[in-house]
Amino acid sequence: MTIEAIRPVATALERDSDTLTGLHTVSTETHTARDATHFRRIIAARQACADADAGLRAAVESAREAGDSWTIIGAALDTTRQAAFQRFGQARAAG
Repeated sequence: MTIEAIRPVATALERDSDTLTGLHTVSTETHTARDATHFRRIIAARQACADADAGLRAAVESAREAGDSWTIIGAALDTTRQAAFQRFGQARAAG
């Protein structure tokens, strides 16, 4: 994932990150003021990774429902069919 892909998510999360992290409750009178830009970018990137993972899981599930083999899915993921199944097939097999 590129920074260009993360930037829109980061911008949206930066608006809400103070509420999400509790930074809005920190007083500059009692705490040394610091720029929380990096902190917010980490939160945004973490959320973007979680969103990307959910999208990837949904894509794999759709591929399996459409009849694609683990070999094809593994090739799309640049891994083996066994690794693809271990990562994505176990939850489906158990559920």
